[in-house]
Amino acid sequence: KDDILELYLNQTDYGHLAYGVEAAAQTFFGKSARDLDLAEAALIAGLPQAPSLYDPLLYPEAARRRQAVVLDLMVKQGAASAEAARLAKDEPLQFTSEPFPIEAPHFVFYVWNLLERKHGPEVLHSGLVVTTTLDLDLTRAAEGILRRRLAQLAGPAGGPRDSPPHNATDAALVALDPRTGQVLALVGSPDYFDARISGAINMALAPRQPGSAIKPITYAAAFSPELCALLPHSPLPEAAGKGTGDCPWTPATMILDVRTAFVTREGFSYVPQNYDRAFHGPVTARDALAGSLNVPAVVALDHVGLPAMIRLAGRLGLTTLADADRFGLALTLGGGEVRLLDLVGAFGAFAAGGRRVEPAVILQVQDAAGALIEQWRPGGGEPVLDERVAFLITDILADNNARAATFGFNSVLQIGRPAAVKTGTTTDYRDNWAVGYTPDLVTGVWVGNADNSPMRNLSGVAGAGPIWHDFMRAALAGKPVTAFAPPPGLERAEVCVPSGGRPTPLCPRTRVEWFLAGTAPTGPDELYQAFDIDARTGGLADANTPAEAVVSRVFMTLPPQAHEWALAHGVPQPPADHLQTGAGQAAPLAISSPDPQTVYQISPRLPRDSQKIPFRIVASRPVREVTYLLNGRAVAAATDSPFEAWWVLEPGAFELQARARLADGATVTSAPVRFSVNAFAPPETPAASP
Repeated sequence: KDDILELYLNQTDYGHLAYGVEAAAQTFFGKSARDLDLAEAALIAGLPQAPSLYDPLLYPEAARRRQAVVLDLMVKQGAASAEAARLAKDEPLQFTSEPFPIEAPHFVFYVWNLLERKHGPEVLHSGLVVTTTLDLDLTRAAEGILRRRLAQLAGPAGGPRDSPPHNATDAALVALDPRTGQVLALVGSPDYFDARISGAINMALAPRQPGSAIKPITYAAAFSPELCALLPHSPLPEAAGKGTGDCPWTPATMILDVRTAFVTREGFSYVPQNYDRAFHGPVTARDALAGSLNVPAVVALDHVGLPAMIRLAGRLGLTTLADADRFGLALTLGGGEVRLLDLVGAFGAFAAGGRRVEPAVILQVQDAAGALIEQWRPGGGEPVLDERVAFLITDILADNNARAATFGFNSVLQIGRPAAVKTGTTTDYRDNWAVGYTPDLVTGVWVGNADNSPMRNLSGVAGAGPIWHDFMRAALAGKPVTAFAPPPGLERAEVCVPSGGRPTPLCPRTRVEWFLAGTAPTGPDELYQAFDIDARTGGLADANTPAEAVVSRVFMTLPPQAHEWALAHGVPQPPADHLQTGAGQAAPLAISSPDPQTVYQISPRLPRDSQKIPFRIVASRPVREVTYLLNGRAVAAATDSPFEAWWVLEPGAFELQARARLADGATVTSAPVRFSVNAFAPPETPAASP
């Protein structure tokens, strides 16, 4: 039995050309098998069952799950203690390998893994001749750019003297031809053999959170006519362009970038923030996507719904988002995980006019005798998105003017020719992304750390952006400039910005916008309106106002939920005694504070009478008096604007309503808002030891 075990350990396939446990230890950890610790040994012991499925350099999460199975079996058999197994499961693994001559190692081992999974390990040693899609010159260029830009991010030693270190040690790049799906370059790290960064792990295939790089898919869902059937509450398409209730949305649709509370699937309040921690008021969908504003993106996902967005993402090739139950509205801000290779393929669909782009790396496989085993054949790609919608997304992502407010007019996102691009940055700066394309080339870049440690103050445009810029310019140098051609079924119309309505003489800013045929707005802009003001009182002029005291003024008439933003940003609103006409059919009264489903905690460190929350309302009609009802009982009243009341926290579950007497004598009641307050619970005192 010992001889059989020795033979097994010395000849078993562990993947990555490693046969035998000693070779596996050197391949994955750069050390002898006798020097492996429990965590490393358990991981290697689990590989022979399916080396291609549990490859720790391509699928580290699957490998760790298999490692856990081995450790649990060791505990069951008495070969390891439960505590030792727990520590081994939590131990960070540092993958490395003894250096050996190889070009494009991450690409090579990815191809090897695909062949092994498709044909079995025996076929791989029969003298196969494999022709791949790799462009070695582009790959070498990508490797050089990654190293140079990461050195600059490391701080003064590699960049400007005043640049701080950003703790960005790793990066990956994928480039493919959107017309064919052929992968031209796939670099999983700047140095395959650098153990300090776990360089052998292929970060082009590792699931990571994409940040804002996922937003184009949300807006594509909102722009898609076919998804309107999934939104029974939406009006007919001919109303498009007049508000966020329309279906489909258009690039001219107005979205309110103001403080907005959403209720999560778990029943908690969720208030998204923009990257710059500011709100920008009414914006068009074009400006919101190009400028990567977070609040409008969440509004967009709330409009289309998670199932519609995830369905489209799956059709584009993002299979890691298939489990809809895991995600909430933060999905549109990068709350799920995707692979760089898959995201590049998804963006390829935008470049390919809405046809799915399947990344391909193998062109041909022949056996030792020259017989053909496998042959790649070009295909048109399955249509997965309306080609007109794909063009709208492309046109927005290529609009330097629309993104200038966020990125400036001369950012690294410009490459000297038409190119569409989206960046992404995740919470705590753990991931940087830049994914963009021309009609001929799609390139995606990820920057971060393989161990998931955070970088320091590094956004996507500053981290991944320069790598994307340098590679695109290098790859396209000397090639003809190609523009994005609009497909049939589109029309252009002039609109007022940001309302999206037809311009009137009062509109201060207009834009010629693209629309799906039949969705251009037909009604005039109602955001900018003129009012006759009594110069003596500041109120609306009436029959008693002398002609010499009447002054005509133009106001941006914002809906009630944007009034707080308008006040904070010095945007004057018409006198309160006018009736809102430009805000759509909003509810006459709504509670703006507290947020729905908020949970408050009473603190023992503060006086109880200082622990208060404000009750506030927004109204679309003039109000004279507001009464606040808590669990059906009147607890506060306000007779002056802004009709605010403060309430001292009490433990319990509460339902708040507001009842208002309007200027016309009518009485209206708001929809209820539920919140709860937790009493202070002192920590339990541990029992004394005997």
